[in-house]
Amino acid sequence: MANLFWKTKDGTKSLLSTSFKSEDEFERLIFNTPEILEDIFLLKRQIRGGNKQGIPDIVGLDNDGNICIVEMKNVTVDASIIPQVLEYAFWAETNPDSIKSLWLEAEEKPDDLTISWDNFEVRIVIIAPKVLHSTLDIVEKINYKVDLIEVNRWIEGDNQFLFVKKLEKEEKKYRNKPVRGLDIYNEDFYKKEYNKNSAKHFLKYVKEVEQIIREKNWNLETKYNKHYCGFKAGFFNAFGIKWIGSRTFAFFFKLSKKEAETVTNIKMTRYESLWKEAIFYIEPGKTKVKDYLPLFEEAYKKLTGN
Repeated sequence: MANLFWKTKDGTKSLLSTSFKSEDEFERLIFNTPEILEDIFLLKRQIRGGNKQGIPDIVGLDNDGNICIVEMKNVTVDASIIPQVLEYAFWAETNPDSIKSLWLEAEEKPDDLTISWDNFEVRIVIIAPKVLHSTLDIVEKINYKVDLIEVNRWIEGDNQFLFVKKLEKEEKKYRNKPVRGLDIYNEDFYKKEYNKNSAKHFLKYVKEVEQIIREKNWNLETKYNKHYCGFKAGFFNAFGIKWIGSRTFAFFFKLSKKEAETVTNIKMTRYESLWKEAIFYIEPGKTKVKDYLPLFEEAYKKLTGN
């Protein structure tokens, strides 16, 4: 059992890790805390029991329009879970109408999420208090994007402290192995999927943001995705650039509406409450990255505390 030491101006408190009483409690916490899976819109939970074999408990859709299979276990997870989630992935691929029905029934759907029901990818998300590292070796062998996430909690009064960790395999430089058949999001992909001239400007703005990150010595990773490029600290985005259509793209900042309006006089295009993002359209050639520096700084500070 692990201890969490919480140091405050009033002293230091020692908190014991508190396990979840049941898988249902664990599942409800994840479903009701969307910040943990910030880029996934969770649809309603499936009903347990009955003839539900092969159907996942939670499905969702991410910012890239991928169907997300969310499998949760309130126990230590090892590679034996992979055949089960592959069965769920197969169900998703062969039953798009079932997922589409859940999507149509959902309230407060994101307006900017585009889903191709005839041509989508499946993303698998496995969440447990502990995932054995050997599971990553099996994940490498399957032709799906898989996220392995550990979630643990500590309780102090009415407050819950959640520790979220995404397991990632370390790159081994000596390995010269072909990449498995998943899409690679790069300049060629964007020029193929979007307007070529817009893709050129999109990547130009990405490079300018990366220059600011280097100058500020911020610990952020550039992560290209199908519909956006995010700048991440650990598991979460601080800010990024997202596609709105085939020609239009915009800055997004992970700030509250009030925070975004407070730190800049630039008019916000809109606020996406579901994703908790302030959106500012970019006009290629006119929009200056340096004008948005207060927003970049505030979003980085909010995420990292620095």
